[in-house]
Amino acid sequence: MSGTSAEQPRALGLLMCTALVVGNTIGVGIFMLPASLAPYGLNAVPGWLITTVGCIFVAWVFAGLARAFPQDDGPYAYSSRALGSGVAFVIMWCYWISTVVTNAVLATGVVGYLSSFFPVLGTNHLLAAVTAVALVWLFVVINVRGVRTAGWVQVWSTVVKLLVQVGIVALGVWAFFAPHEISPVHLPTTPFSMSGVITASTLALYAMLGVECAAMPAGRVCDPGRTIPRATFIGTLTVAVIYICVSLIPMLLIPQAELASSNAPFADLFARFLGPASGRLLAVFVIVSGLGCLNGWTLILGELTVSFARHGGFPPALGKLNAHGAPTRAFVLTAILASLMTLSSYNDSTAGAFTFLNMVVTASNLPVYFGCAIAVLILWRRGELGRLGARESRWLAAAVLATVYCVWASIGIGGKSLLWALVPCAAGVPVYWWYAIARRPALAT
Repeated sequence: MSGTSAEQPRALGLLMCTALVVGNTIGVGIFMLPASLAPYGLNAVPGWLITTVGCIFVAWVFAGLARAFPQDDGPYAYSSRALGSGVAFVIMWCYWISTVVTNAVLATGVVGYLSSFFPVLGTNHLLAAVTAVALVWLFVVINVRGVRTAGWVQVWSTVVKLLVQVGIVALGVWAFFAPHEISPVHLPTTPFSMSGVITASTLALYAMLGVECAAMPAGRVCDPGRTIPRATFIGTLTVAVIYICVSLIPMLLIPQAELASSNAPFADLFARFLGPASGRLLAVFVIVSGLGCLNGWTLILGELTVSFARHGGFPPALGKLNAHGAPTRAFVLTAILASLMTLSSYNDSTAGAFTFLNMVVTASNLPVYFGCAIAVLILWRRGELGRLGARESRWLAAAVLATVYCVWASIGIGGKSLLWALVPCAAGVPVYWWYAIARRPALAT
């Protein structure tokens, strides 16, 4: 039940785990999010605050589970303990599918920004799609060299992407406080409303997806009982502070209608105050940010596939490790799926398409948050959490509040996106039945 993976090398320390949380959370999405939030005006402020607090509770859930069950190999094992292998499979299947989609979208988004330097990528969609696929496989090659190699790539790409966030904040501070003949501030005119706050907070949640990333490769983490909780909290709080700052700046400095229709909000922001050439400089950082995110999610996707194999949901061959301790077959399978998705659905991104994708991917991620929060409460009722001290009581309270937050986010997502998210969930049921149930006697033999 525990899904221990003692045969896997534990190479991820605090720095690399924190880089996974920060690097996987800060991707291409934050560079489009201001446009998605623009129609809701200042409703985005309480929306961000609710999302930040909710994600802290979610992070608390994962941190507590890692501390309570340090030998488990992540959320698959946590949810299996409380909810059973079938429910755990469907929960993690949704997460697995959404991560495959995320990798395809990340590669496509990076190619979109590469077209700033290679215009042919903006006109030749076949070449652009092939380039995106090449990027997917580039990070497979990096990750098959071992988790430590991928970890260091993640650390350095995270450092670079944090620089651009600092640059955006610095530009905002300068724009607000430097002397101007006409004030550059454009306050949004949308009135406050509960529906606006709910939707804005759900949109913001898309940008925060990734707070669970330190727990996902738990079998590869050094001293997971200490490292995962610390990395989860440090990473979540760091990302929350950065996101609130960089989201408010374009909202206040670009007219609301213009921001809502922008396909590159931060490029427009830089061009407005620093001239058109600054947009290309920003594109470099967006590319690095997207590549770092693609590297981190490739690592997570490979480890998640191994976890499926170890728990009996996927063929055992997908759990095999190479000489570097990396799951080559798992990486190849997920890269093939991401490549097919990229080739079959490649098109130009728009703010509207991004918003819809935002909601669908968020809906597909919510089951793992909701499932792990419920798992804490179930395990407590069963008496499997040991003696309850002050820290454990706070953890239980966080699990209850994380559950409430997941319900809140589900309301904000809306019926259409939830229905789209149910498609991969439903597809996981026959997969689990065929492999984990129909073939179980043959596997046992």
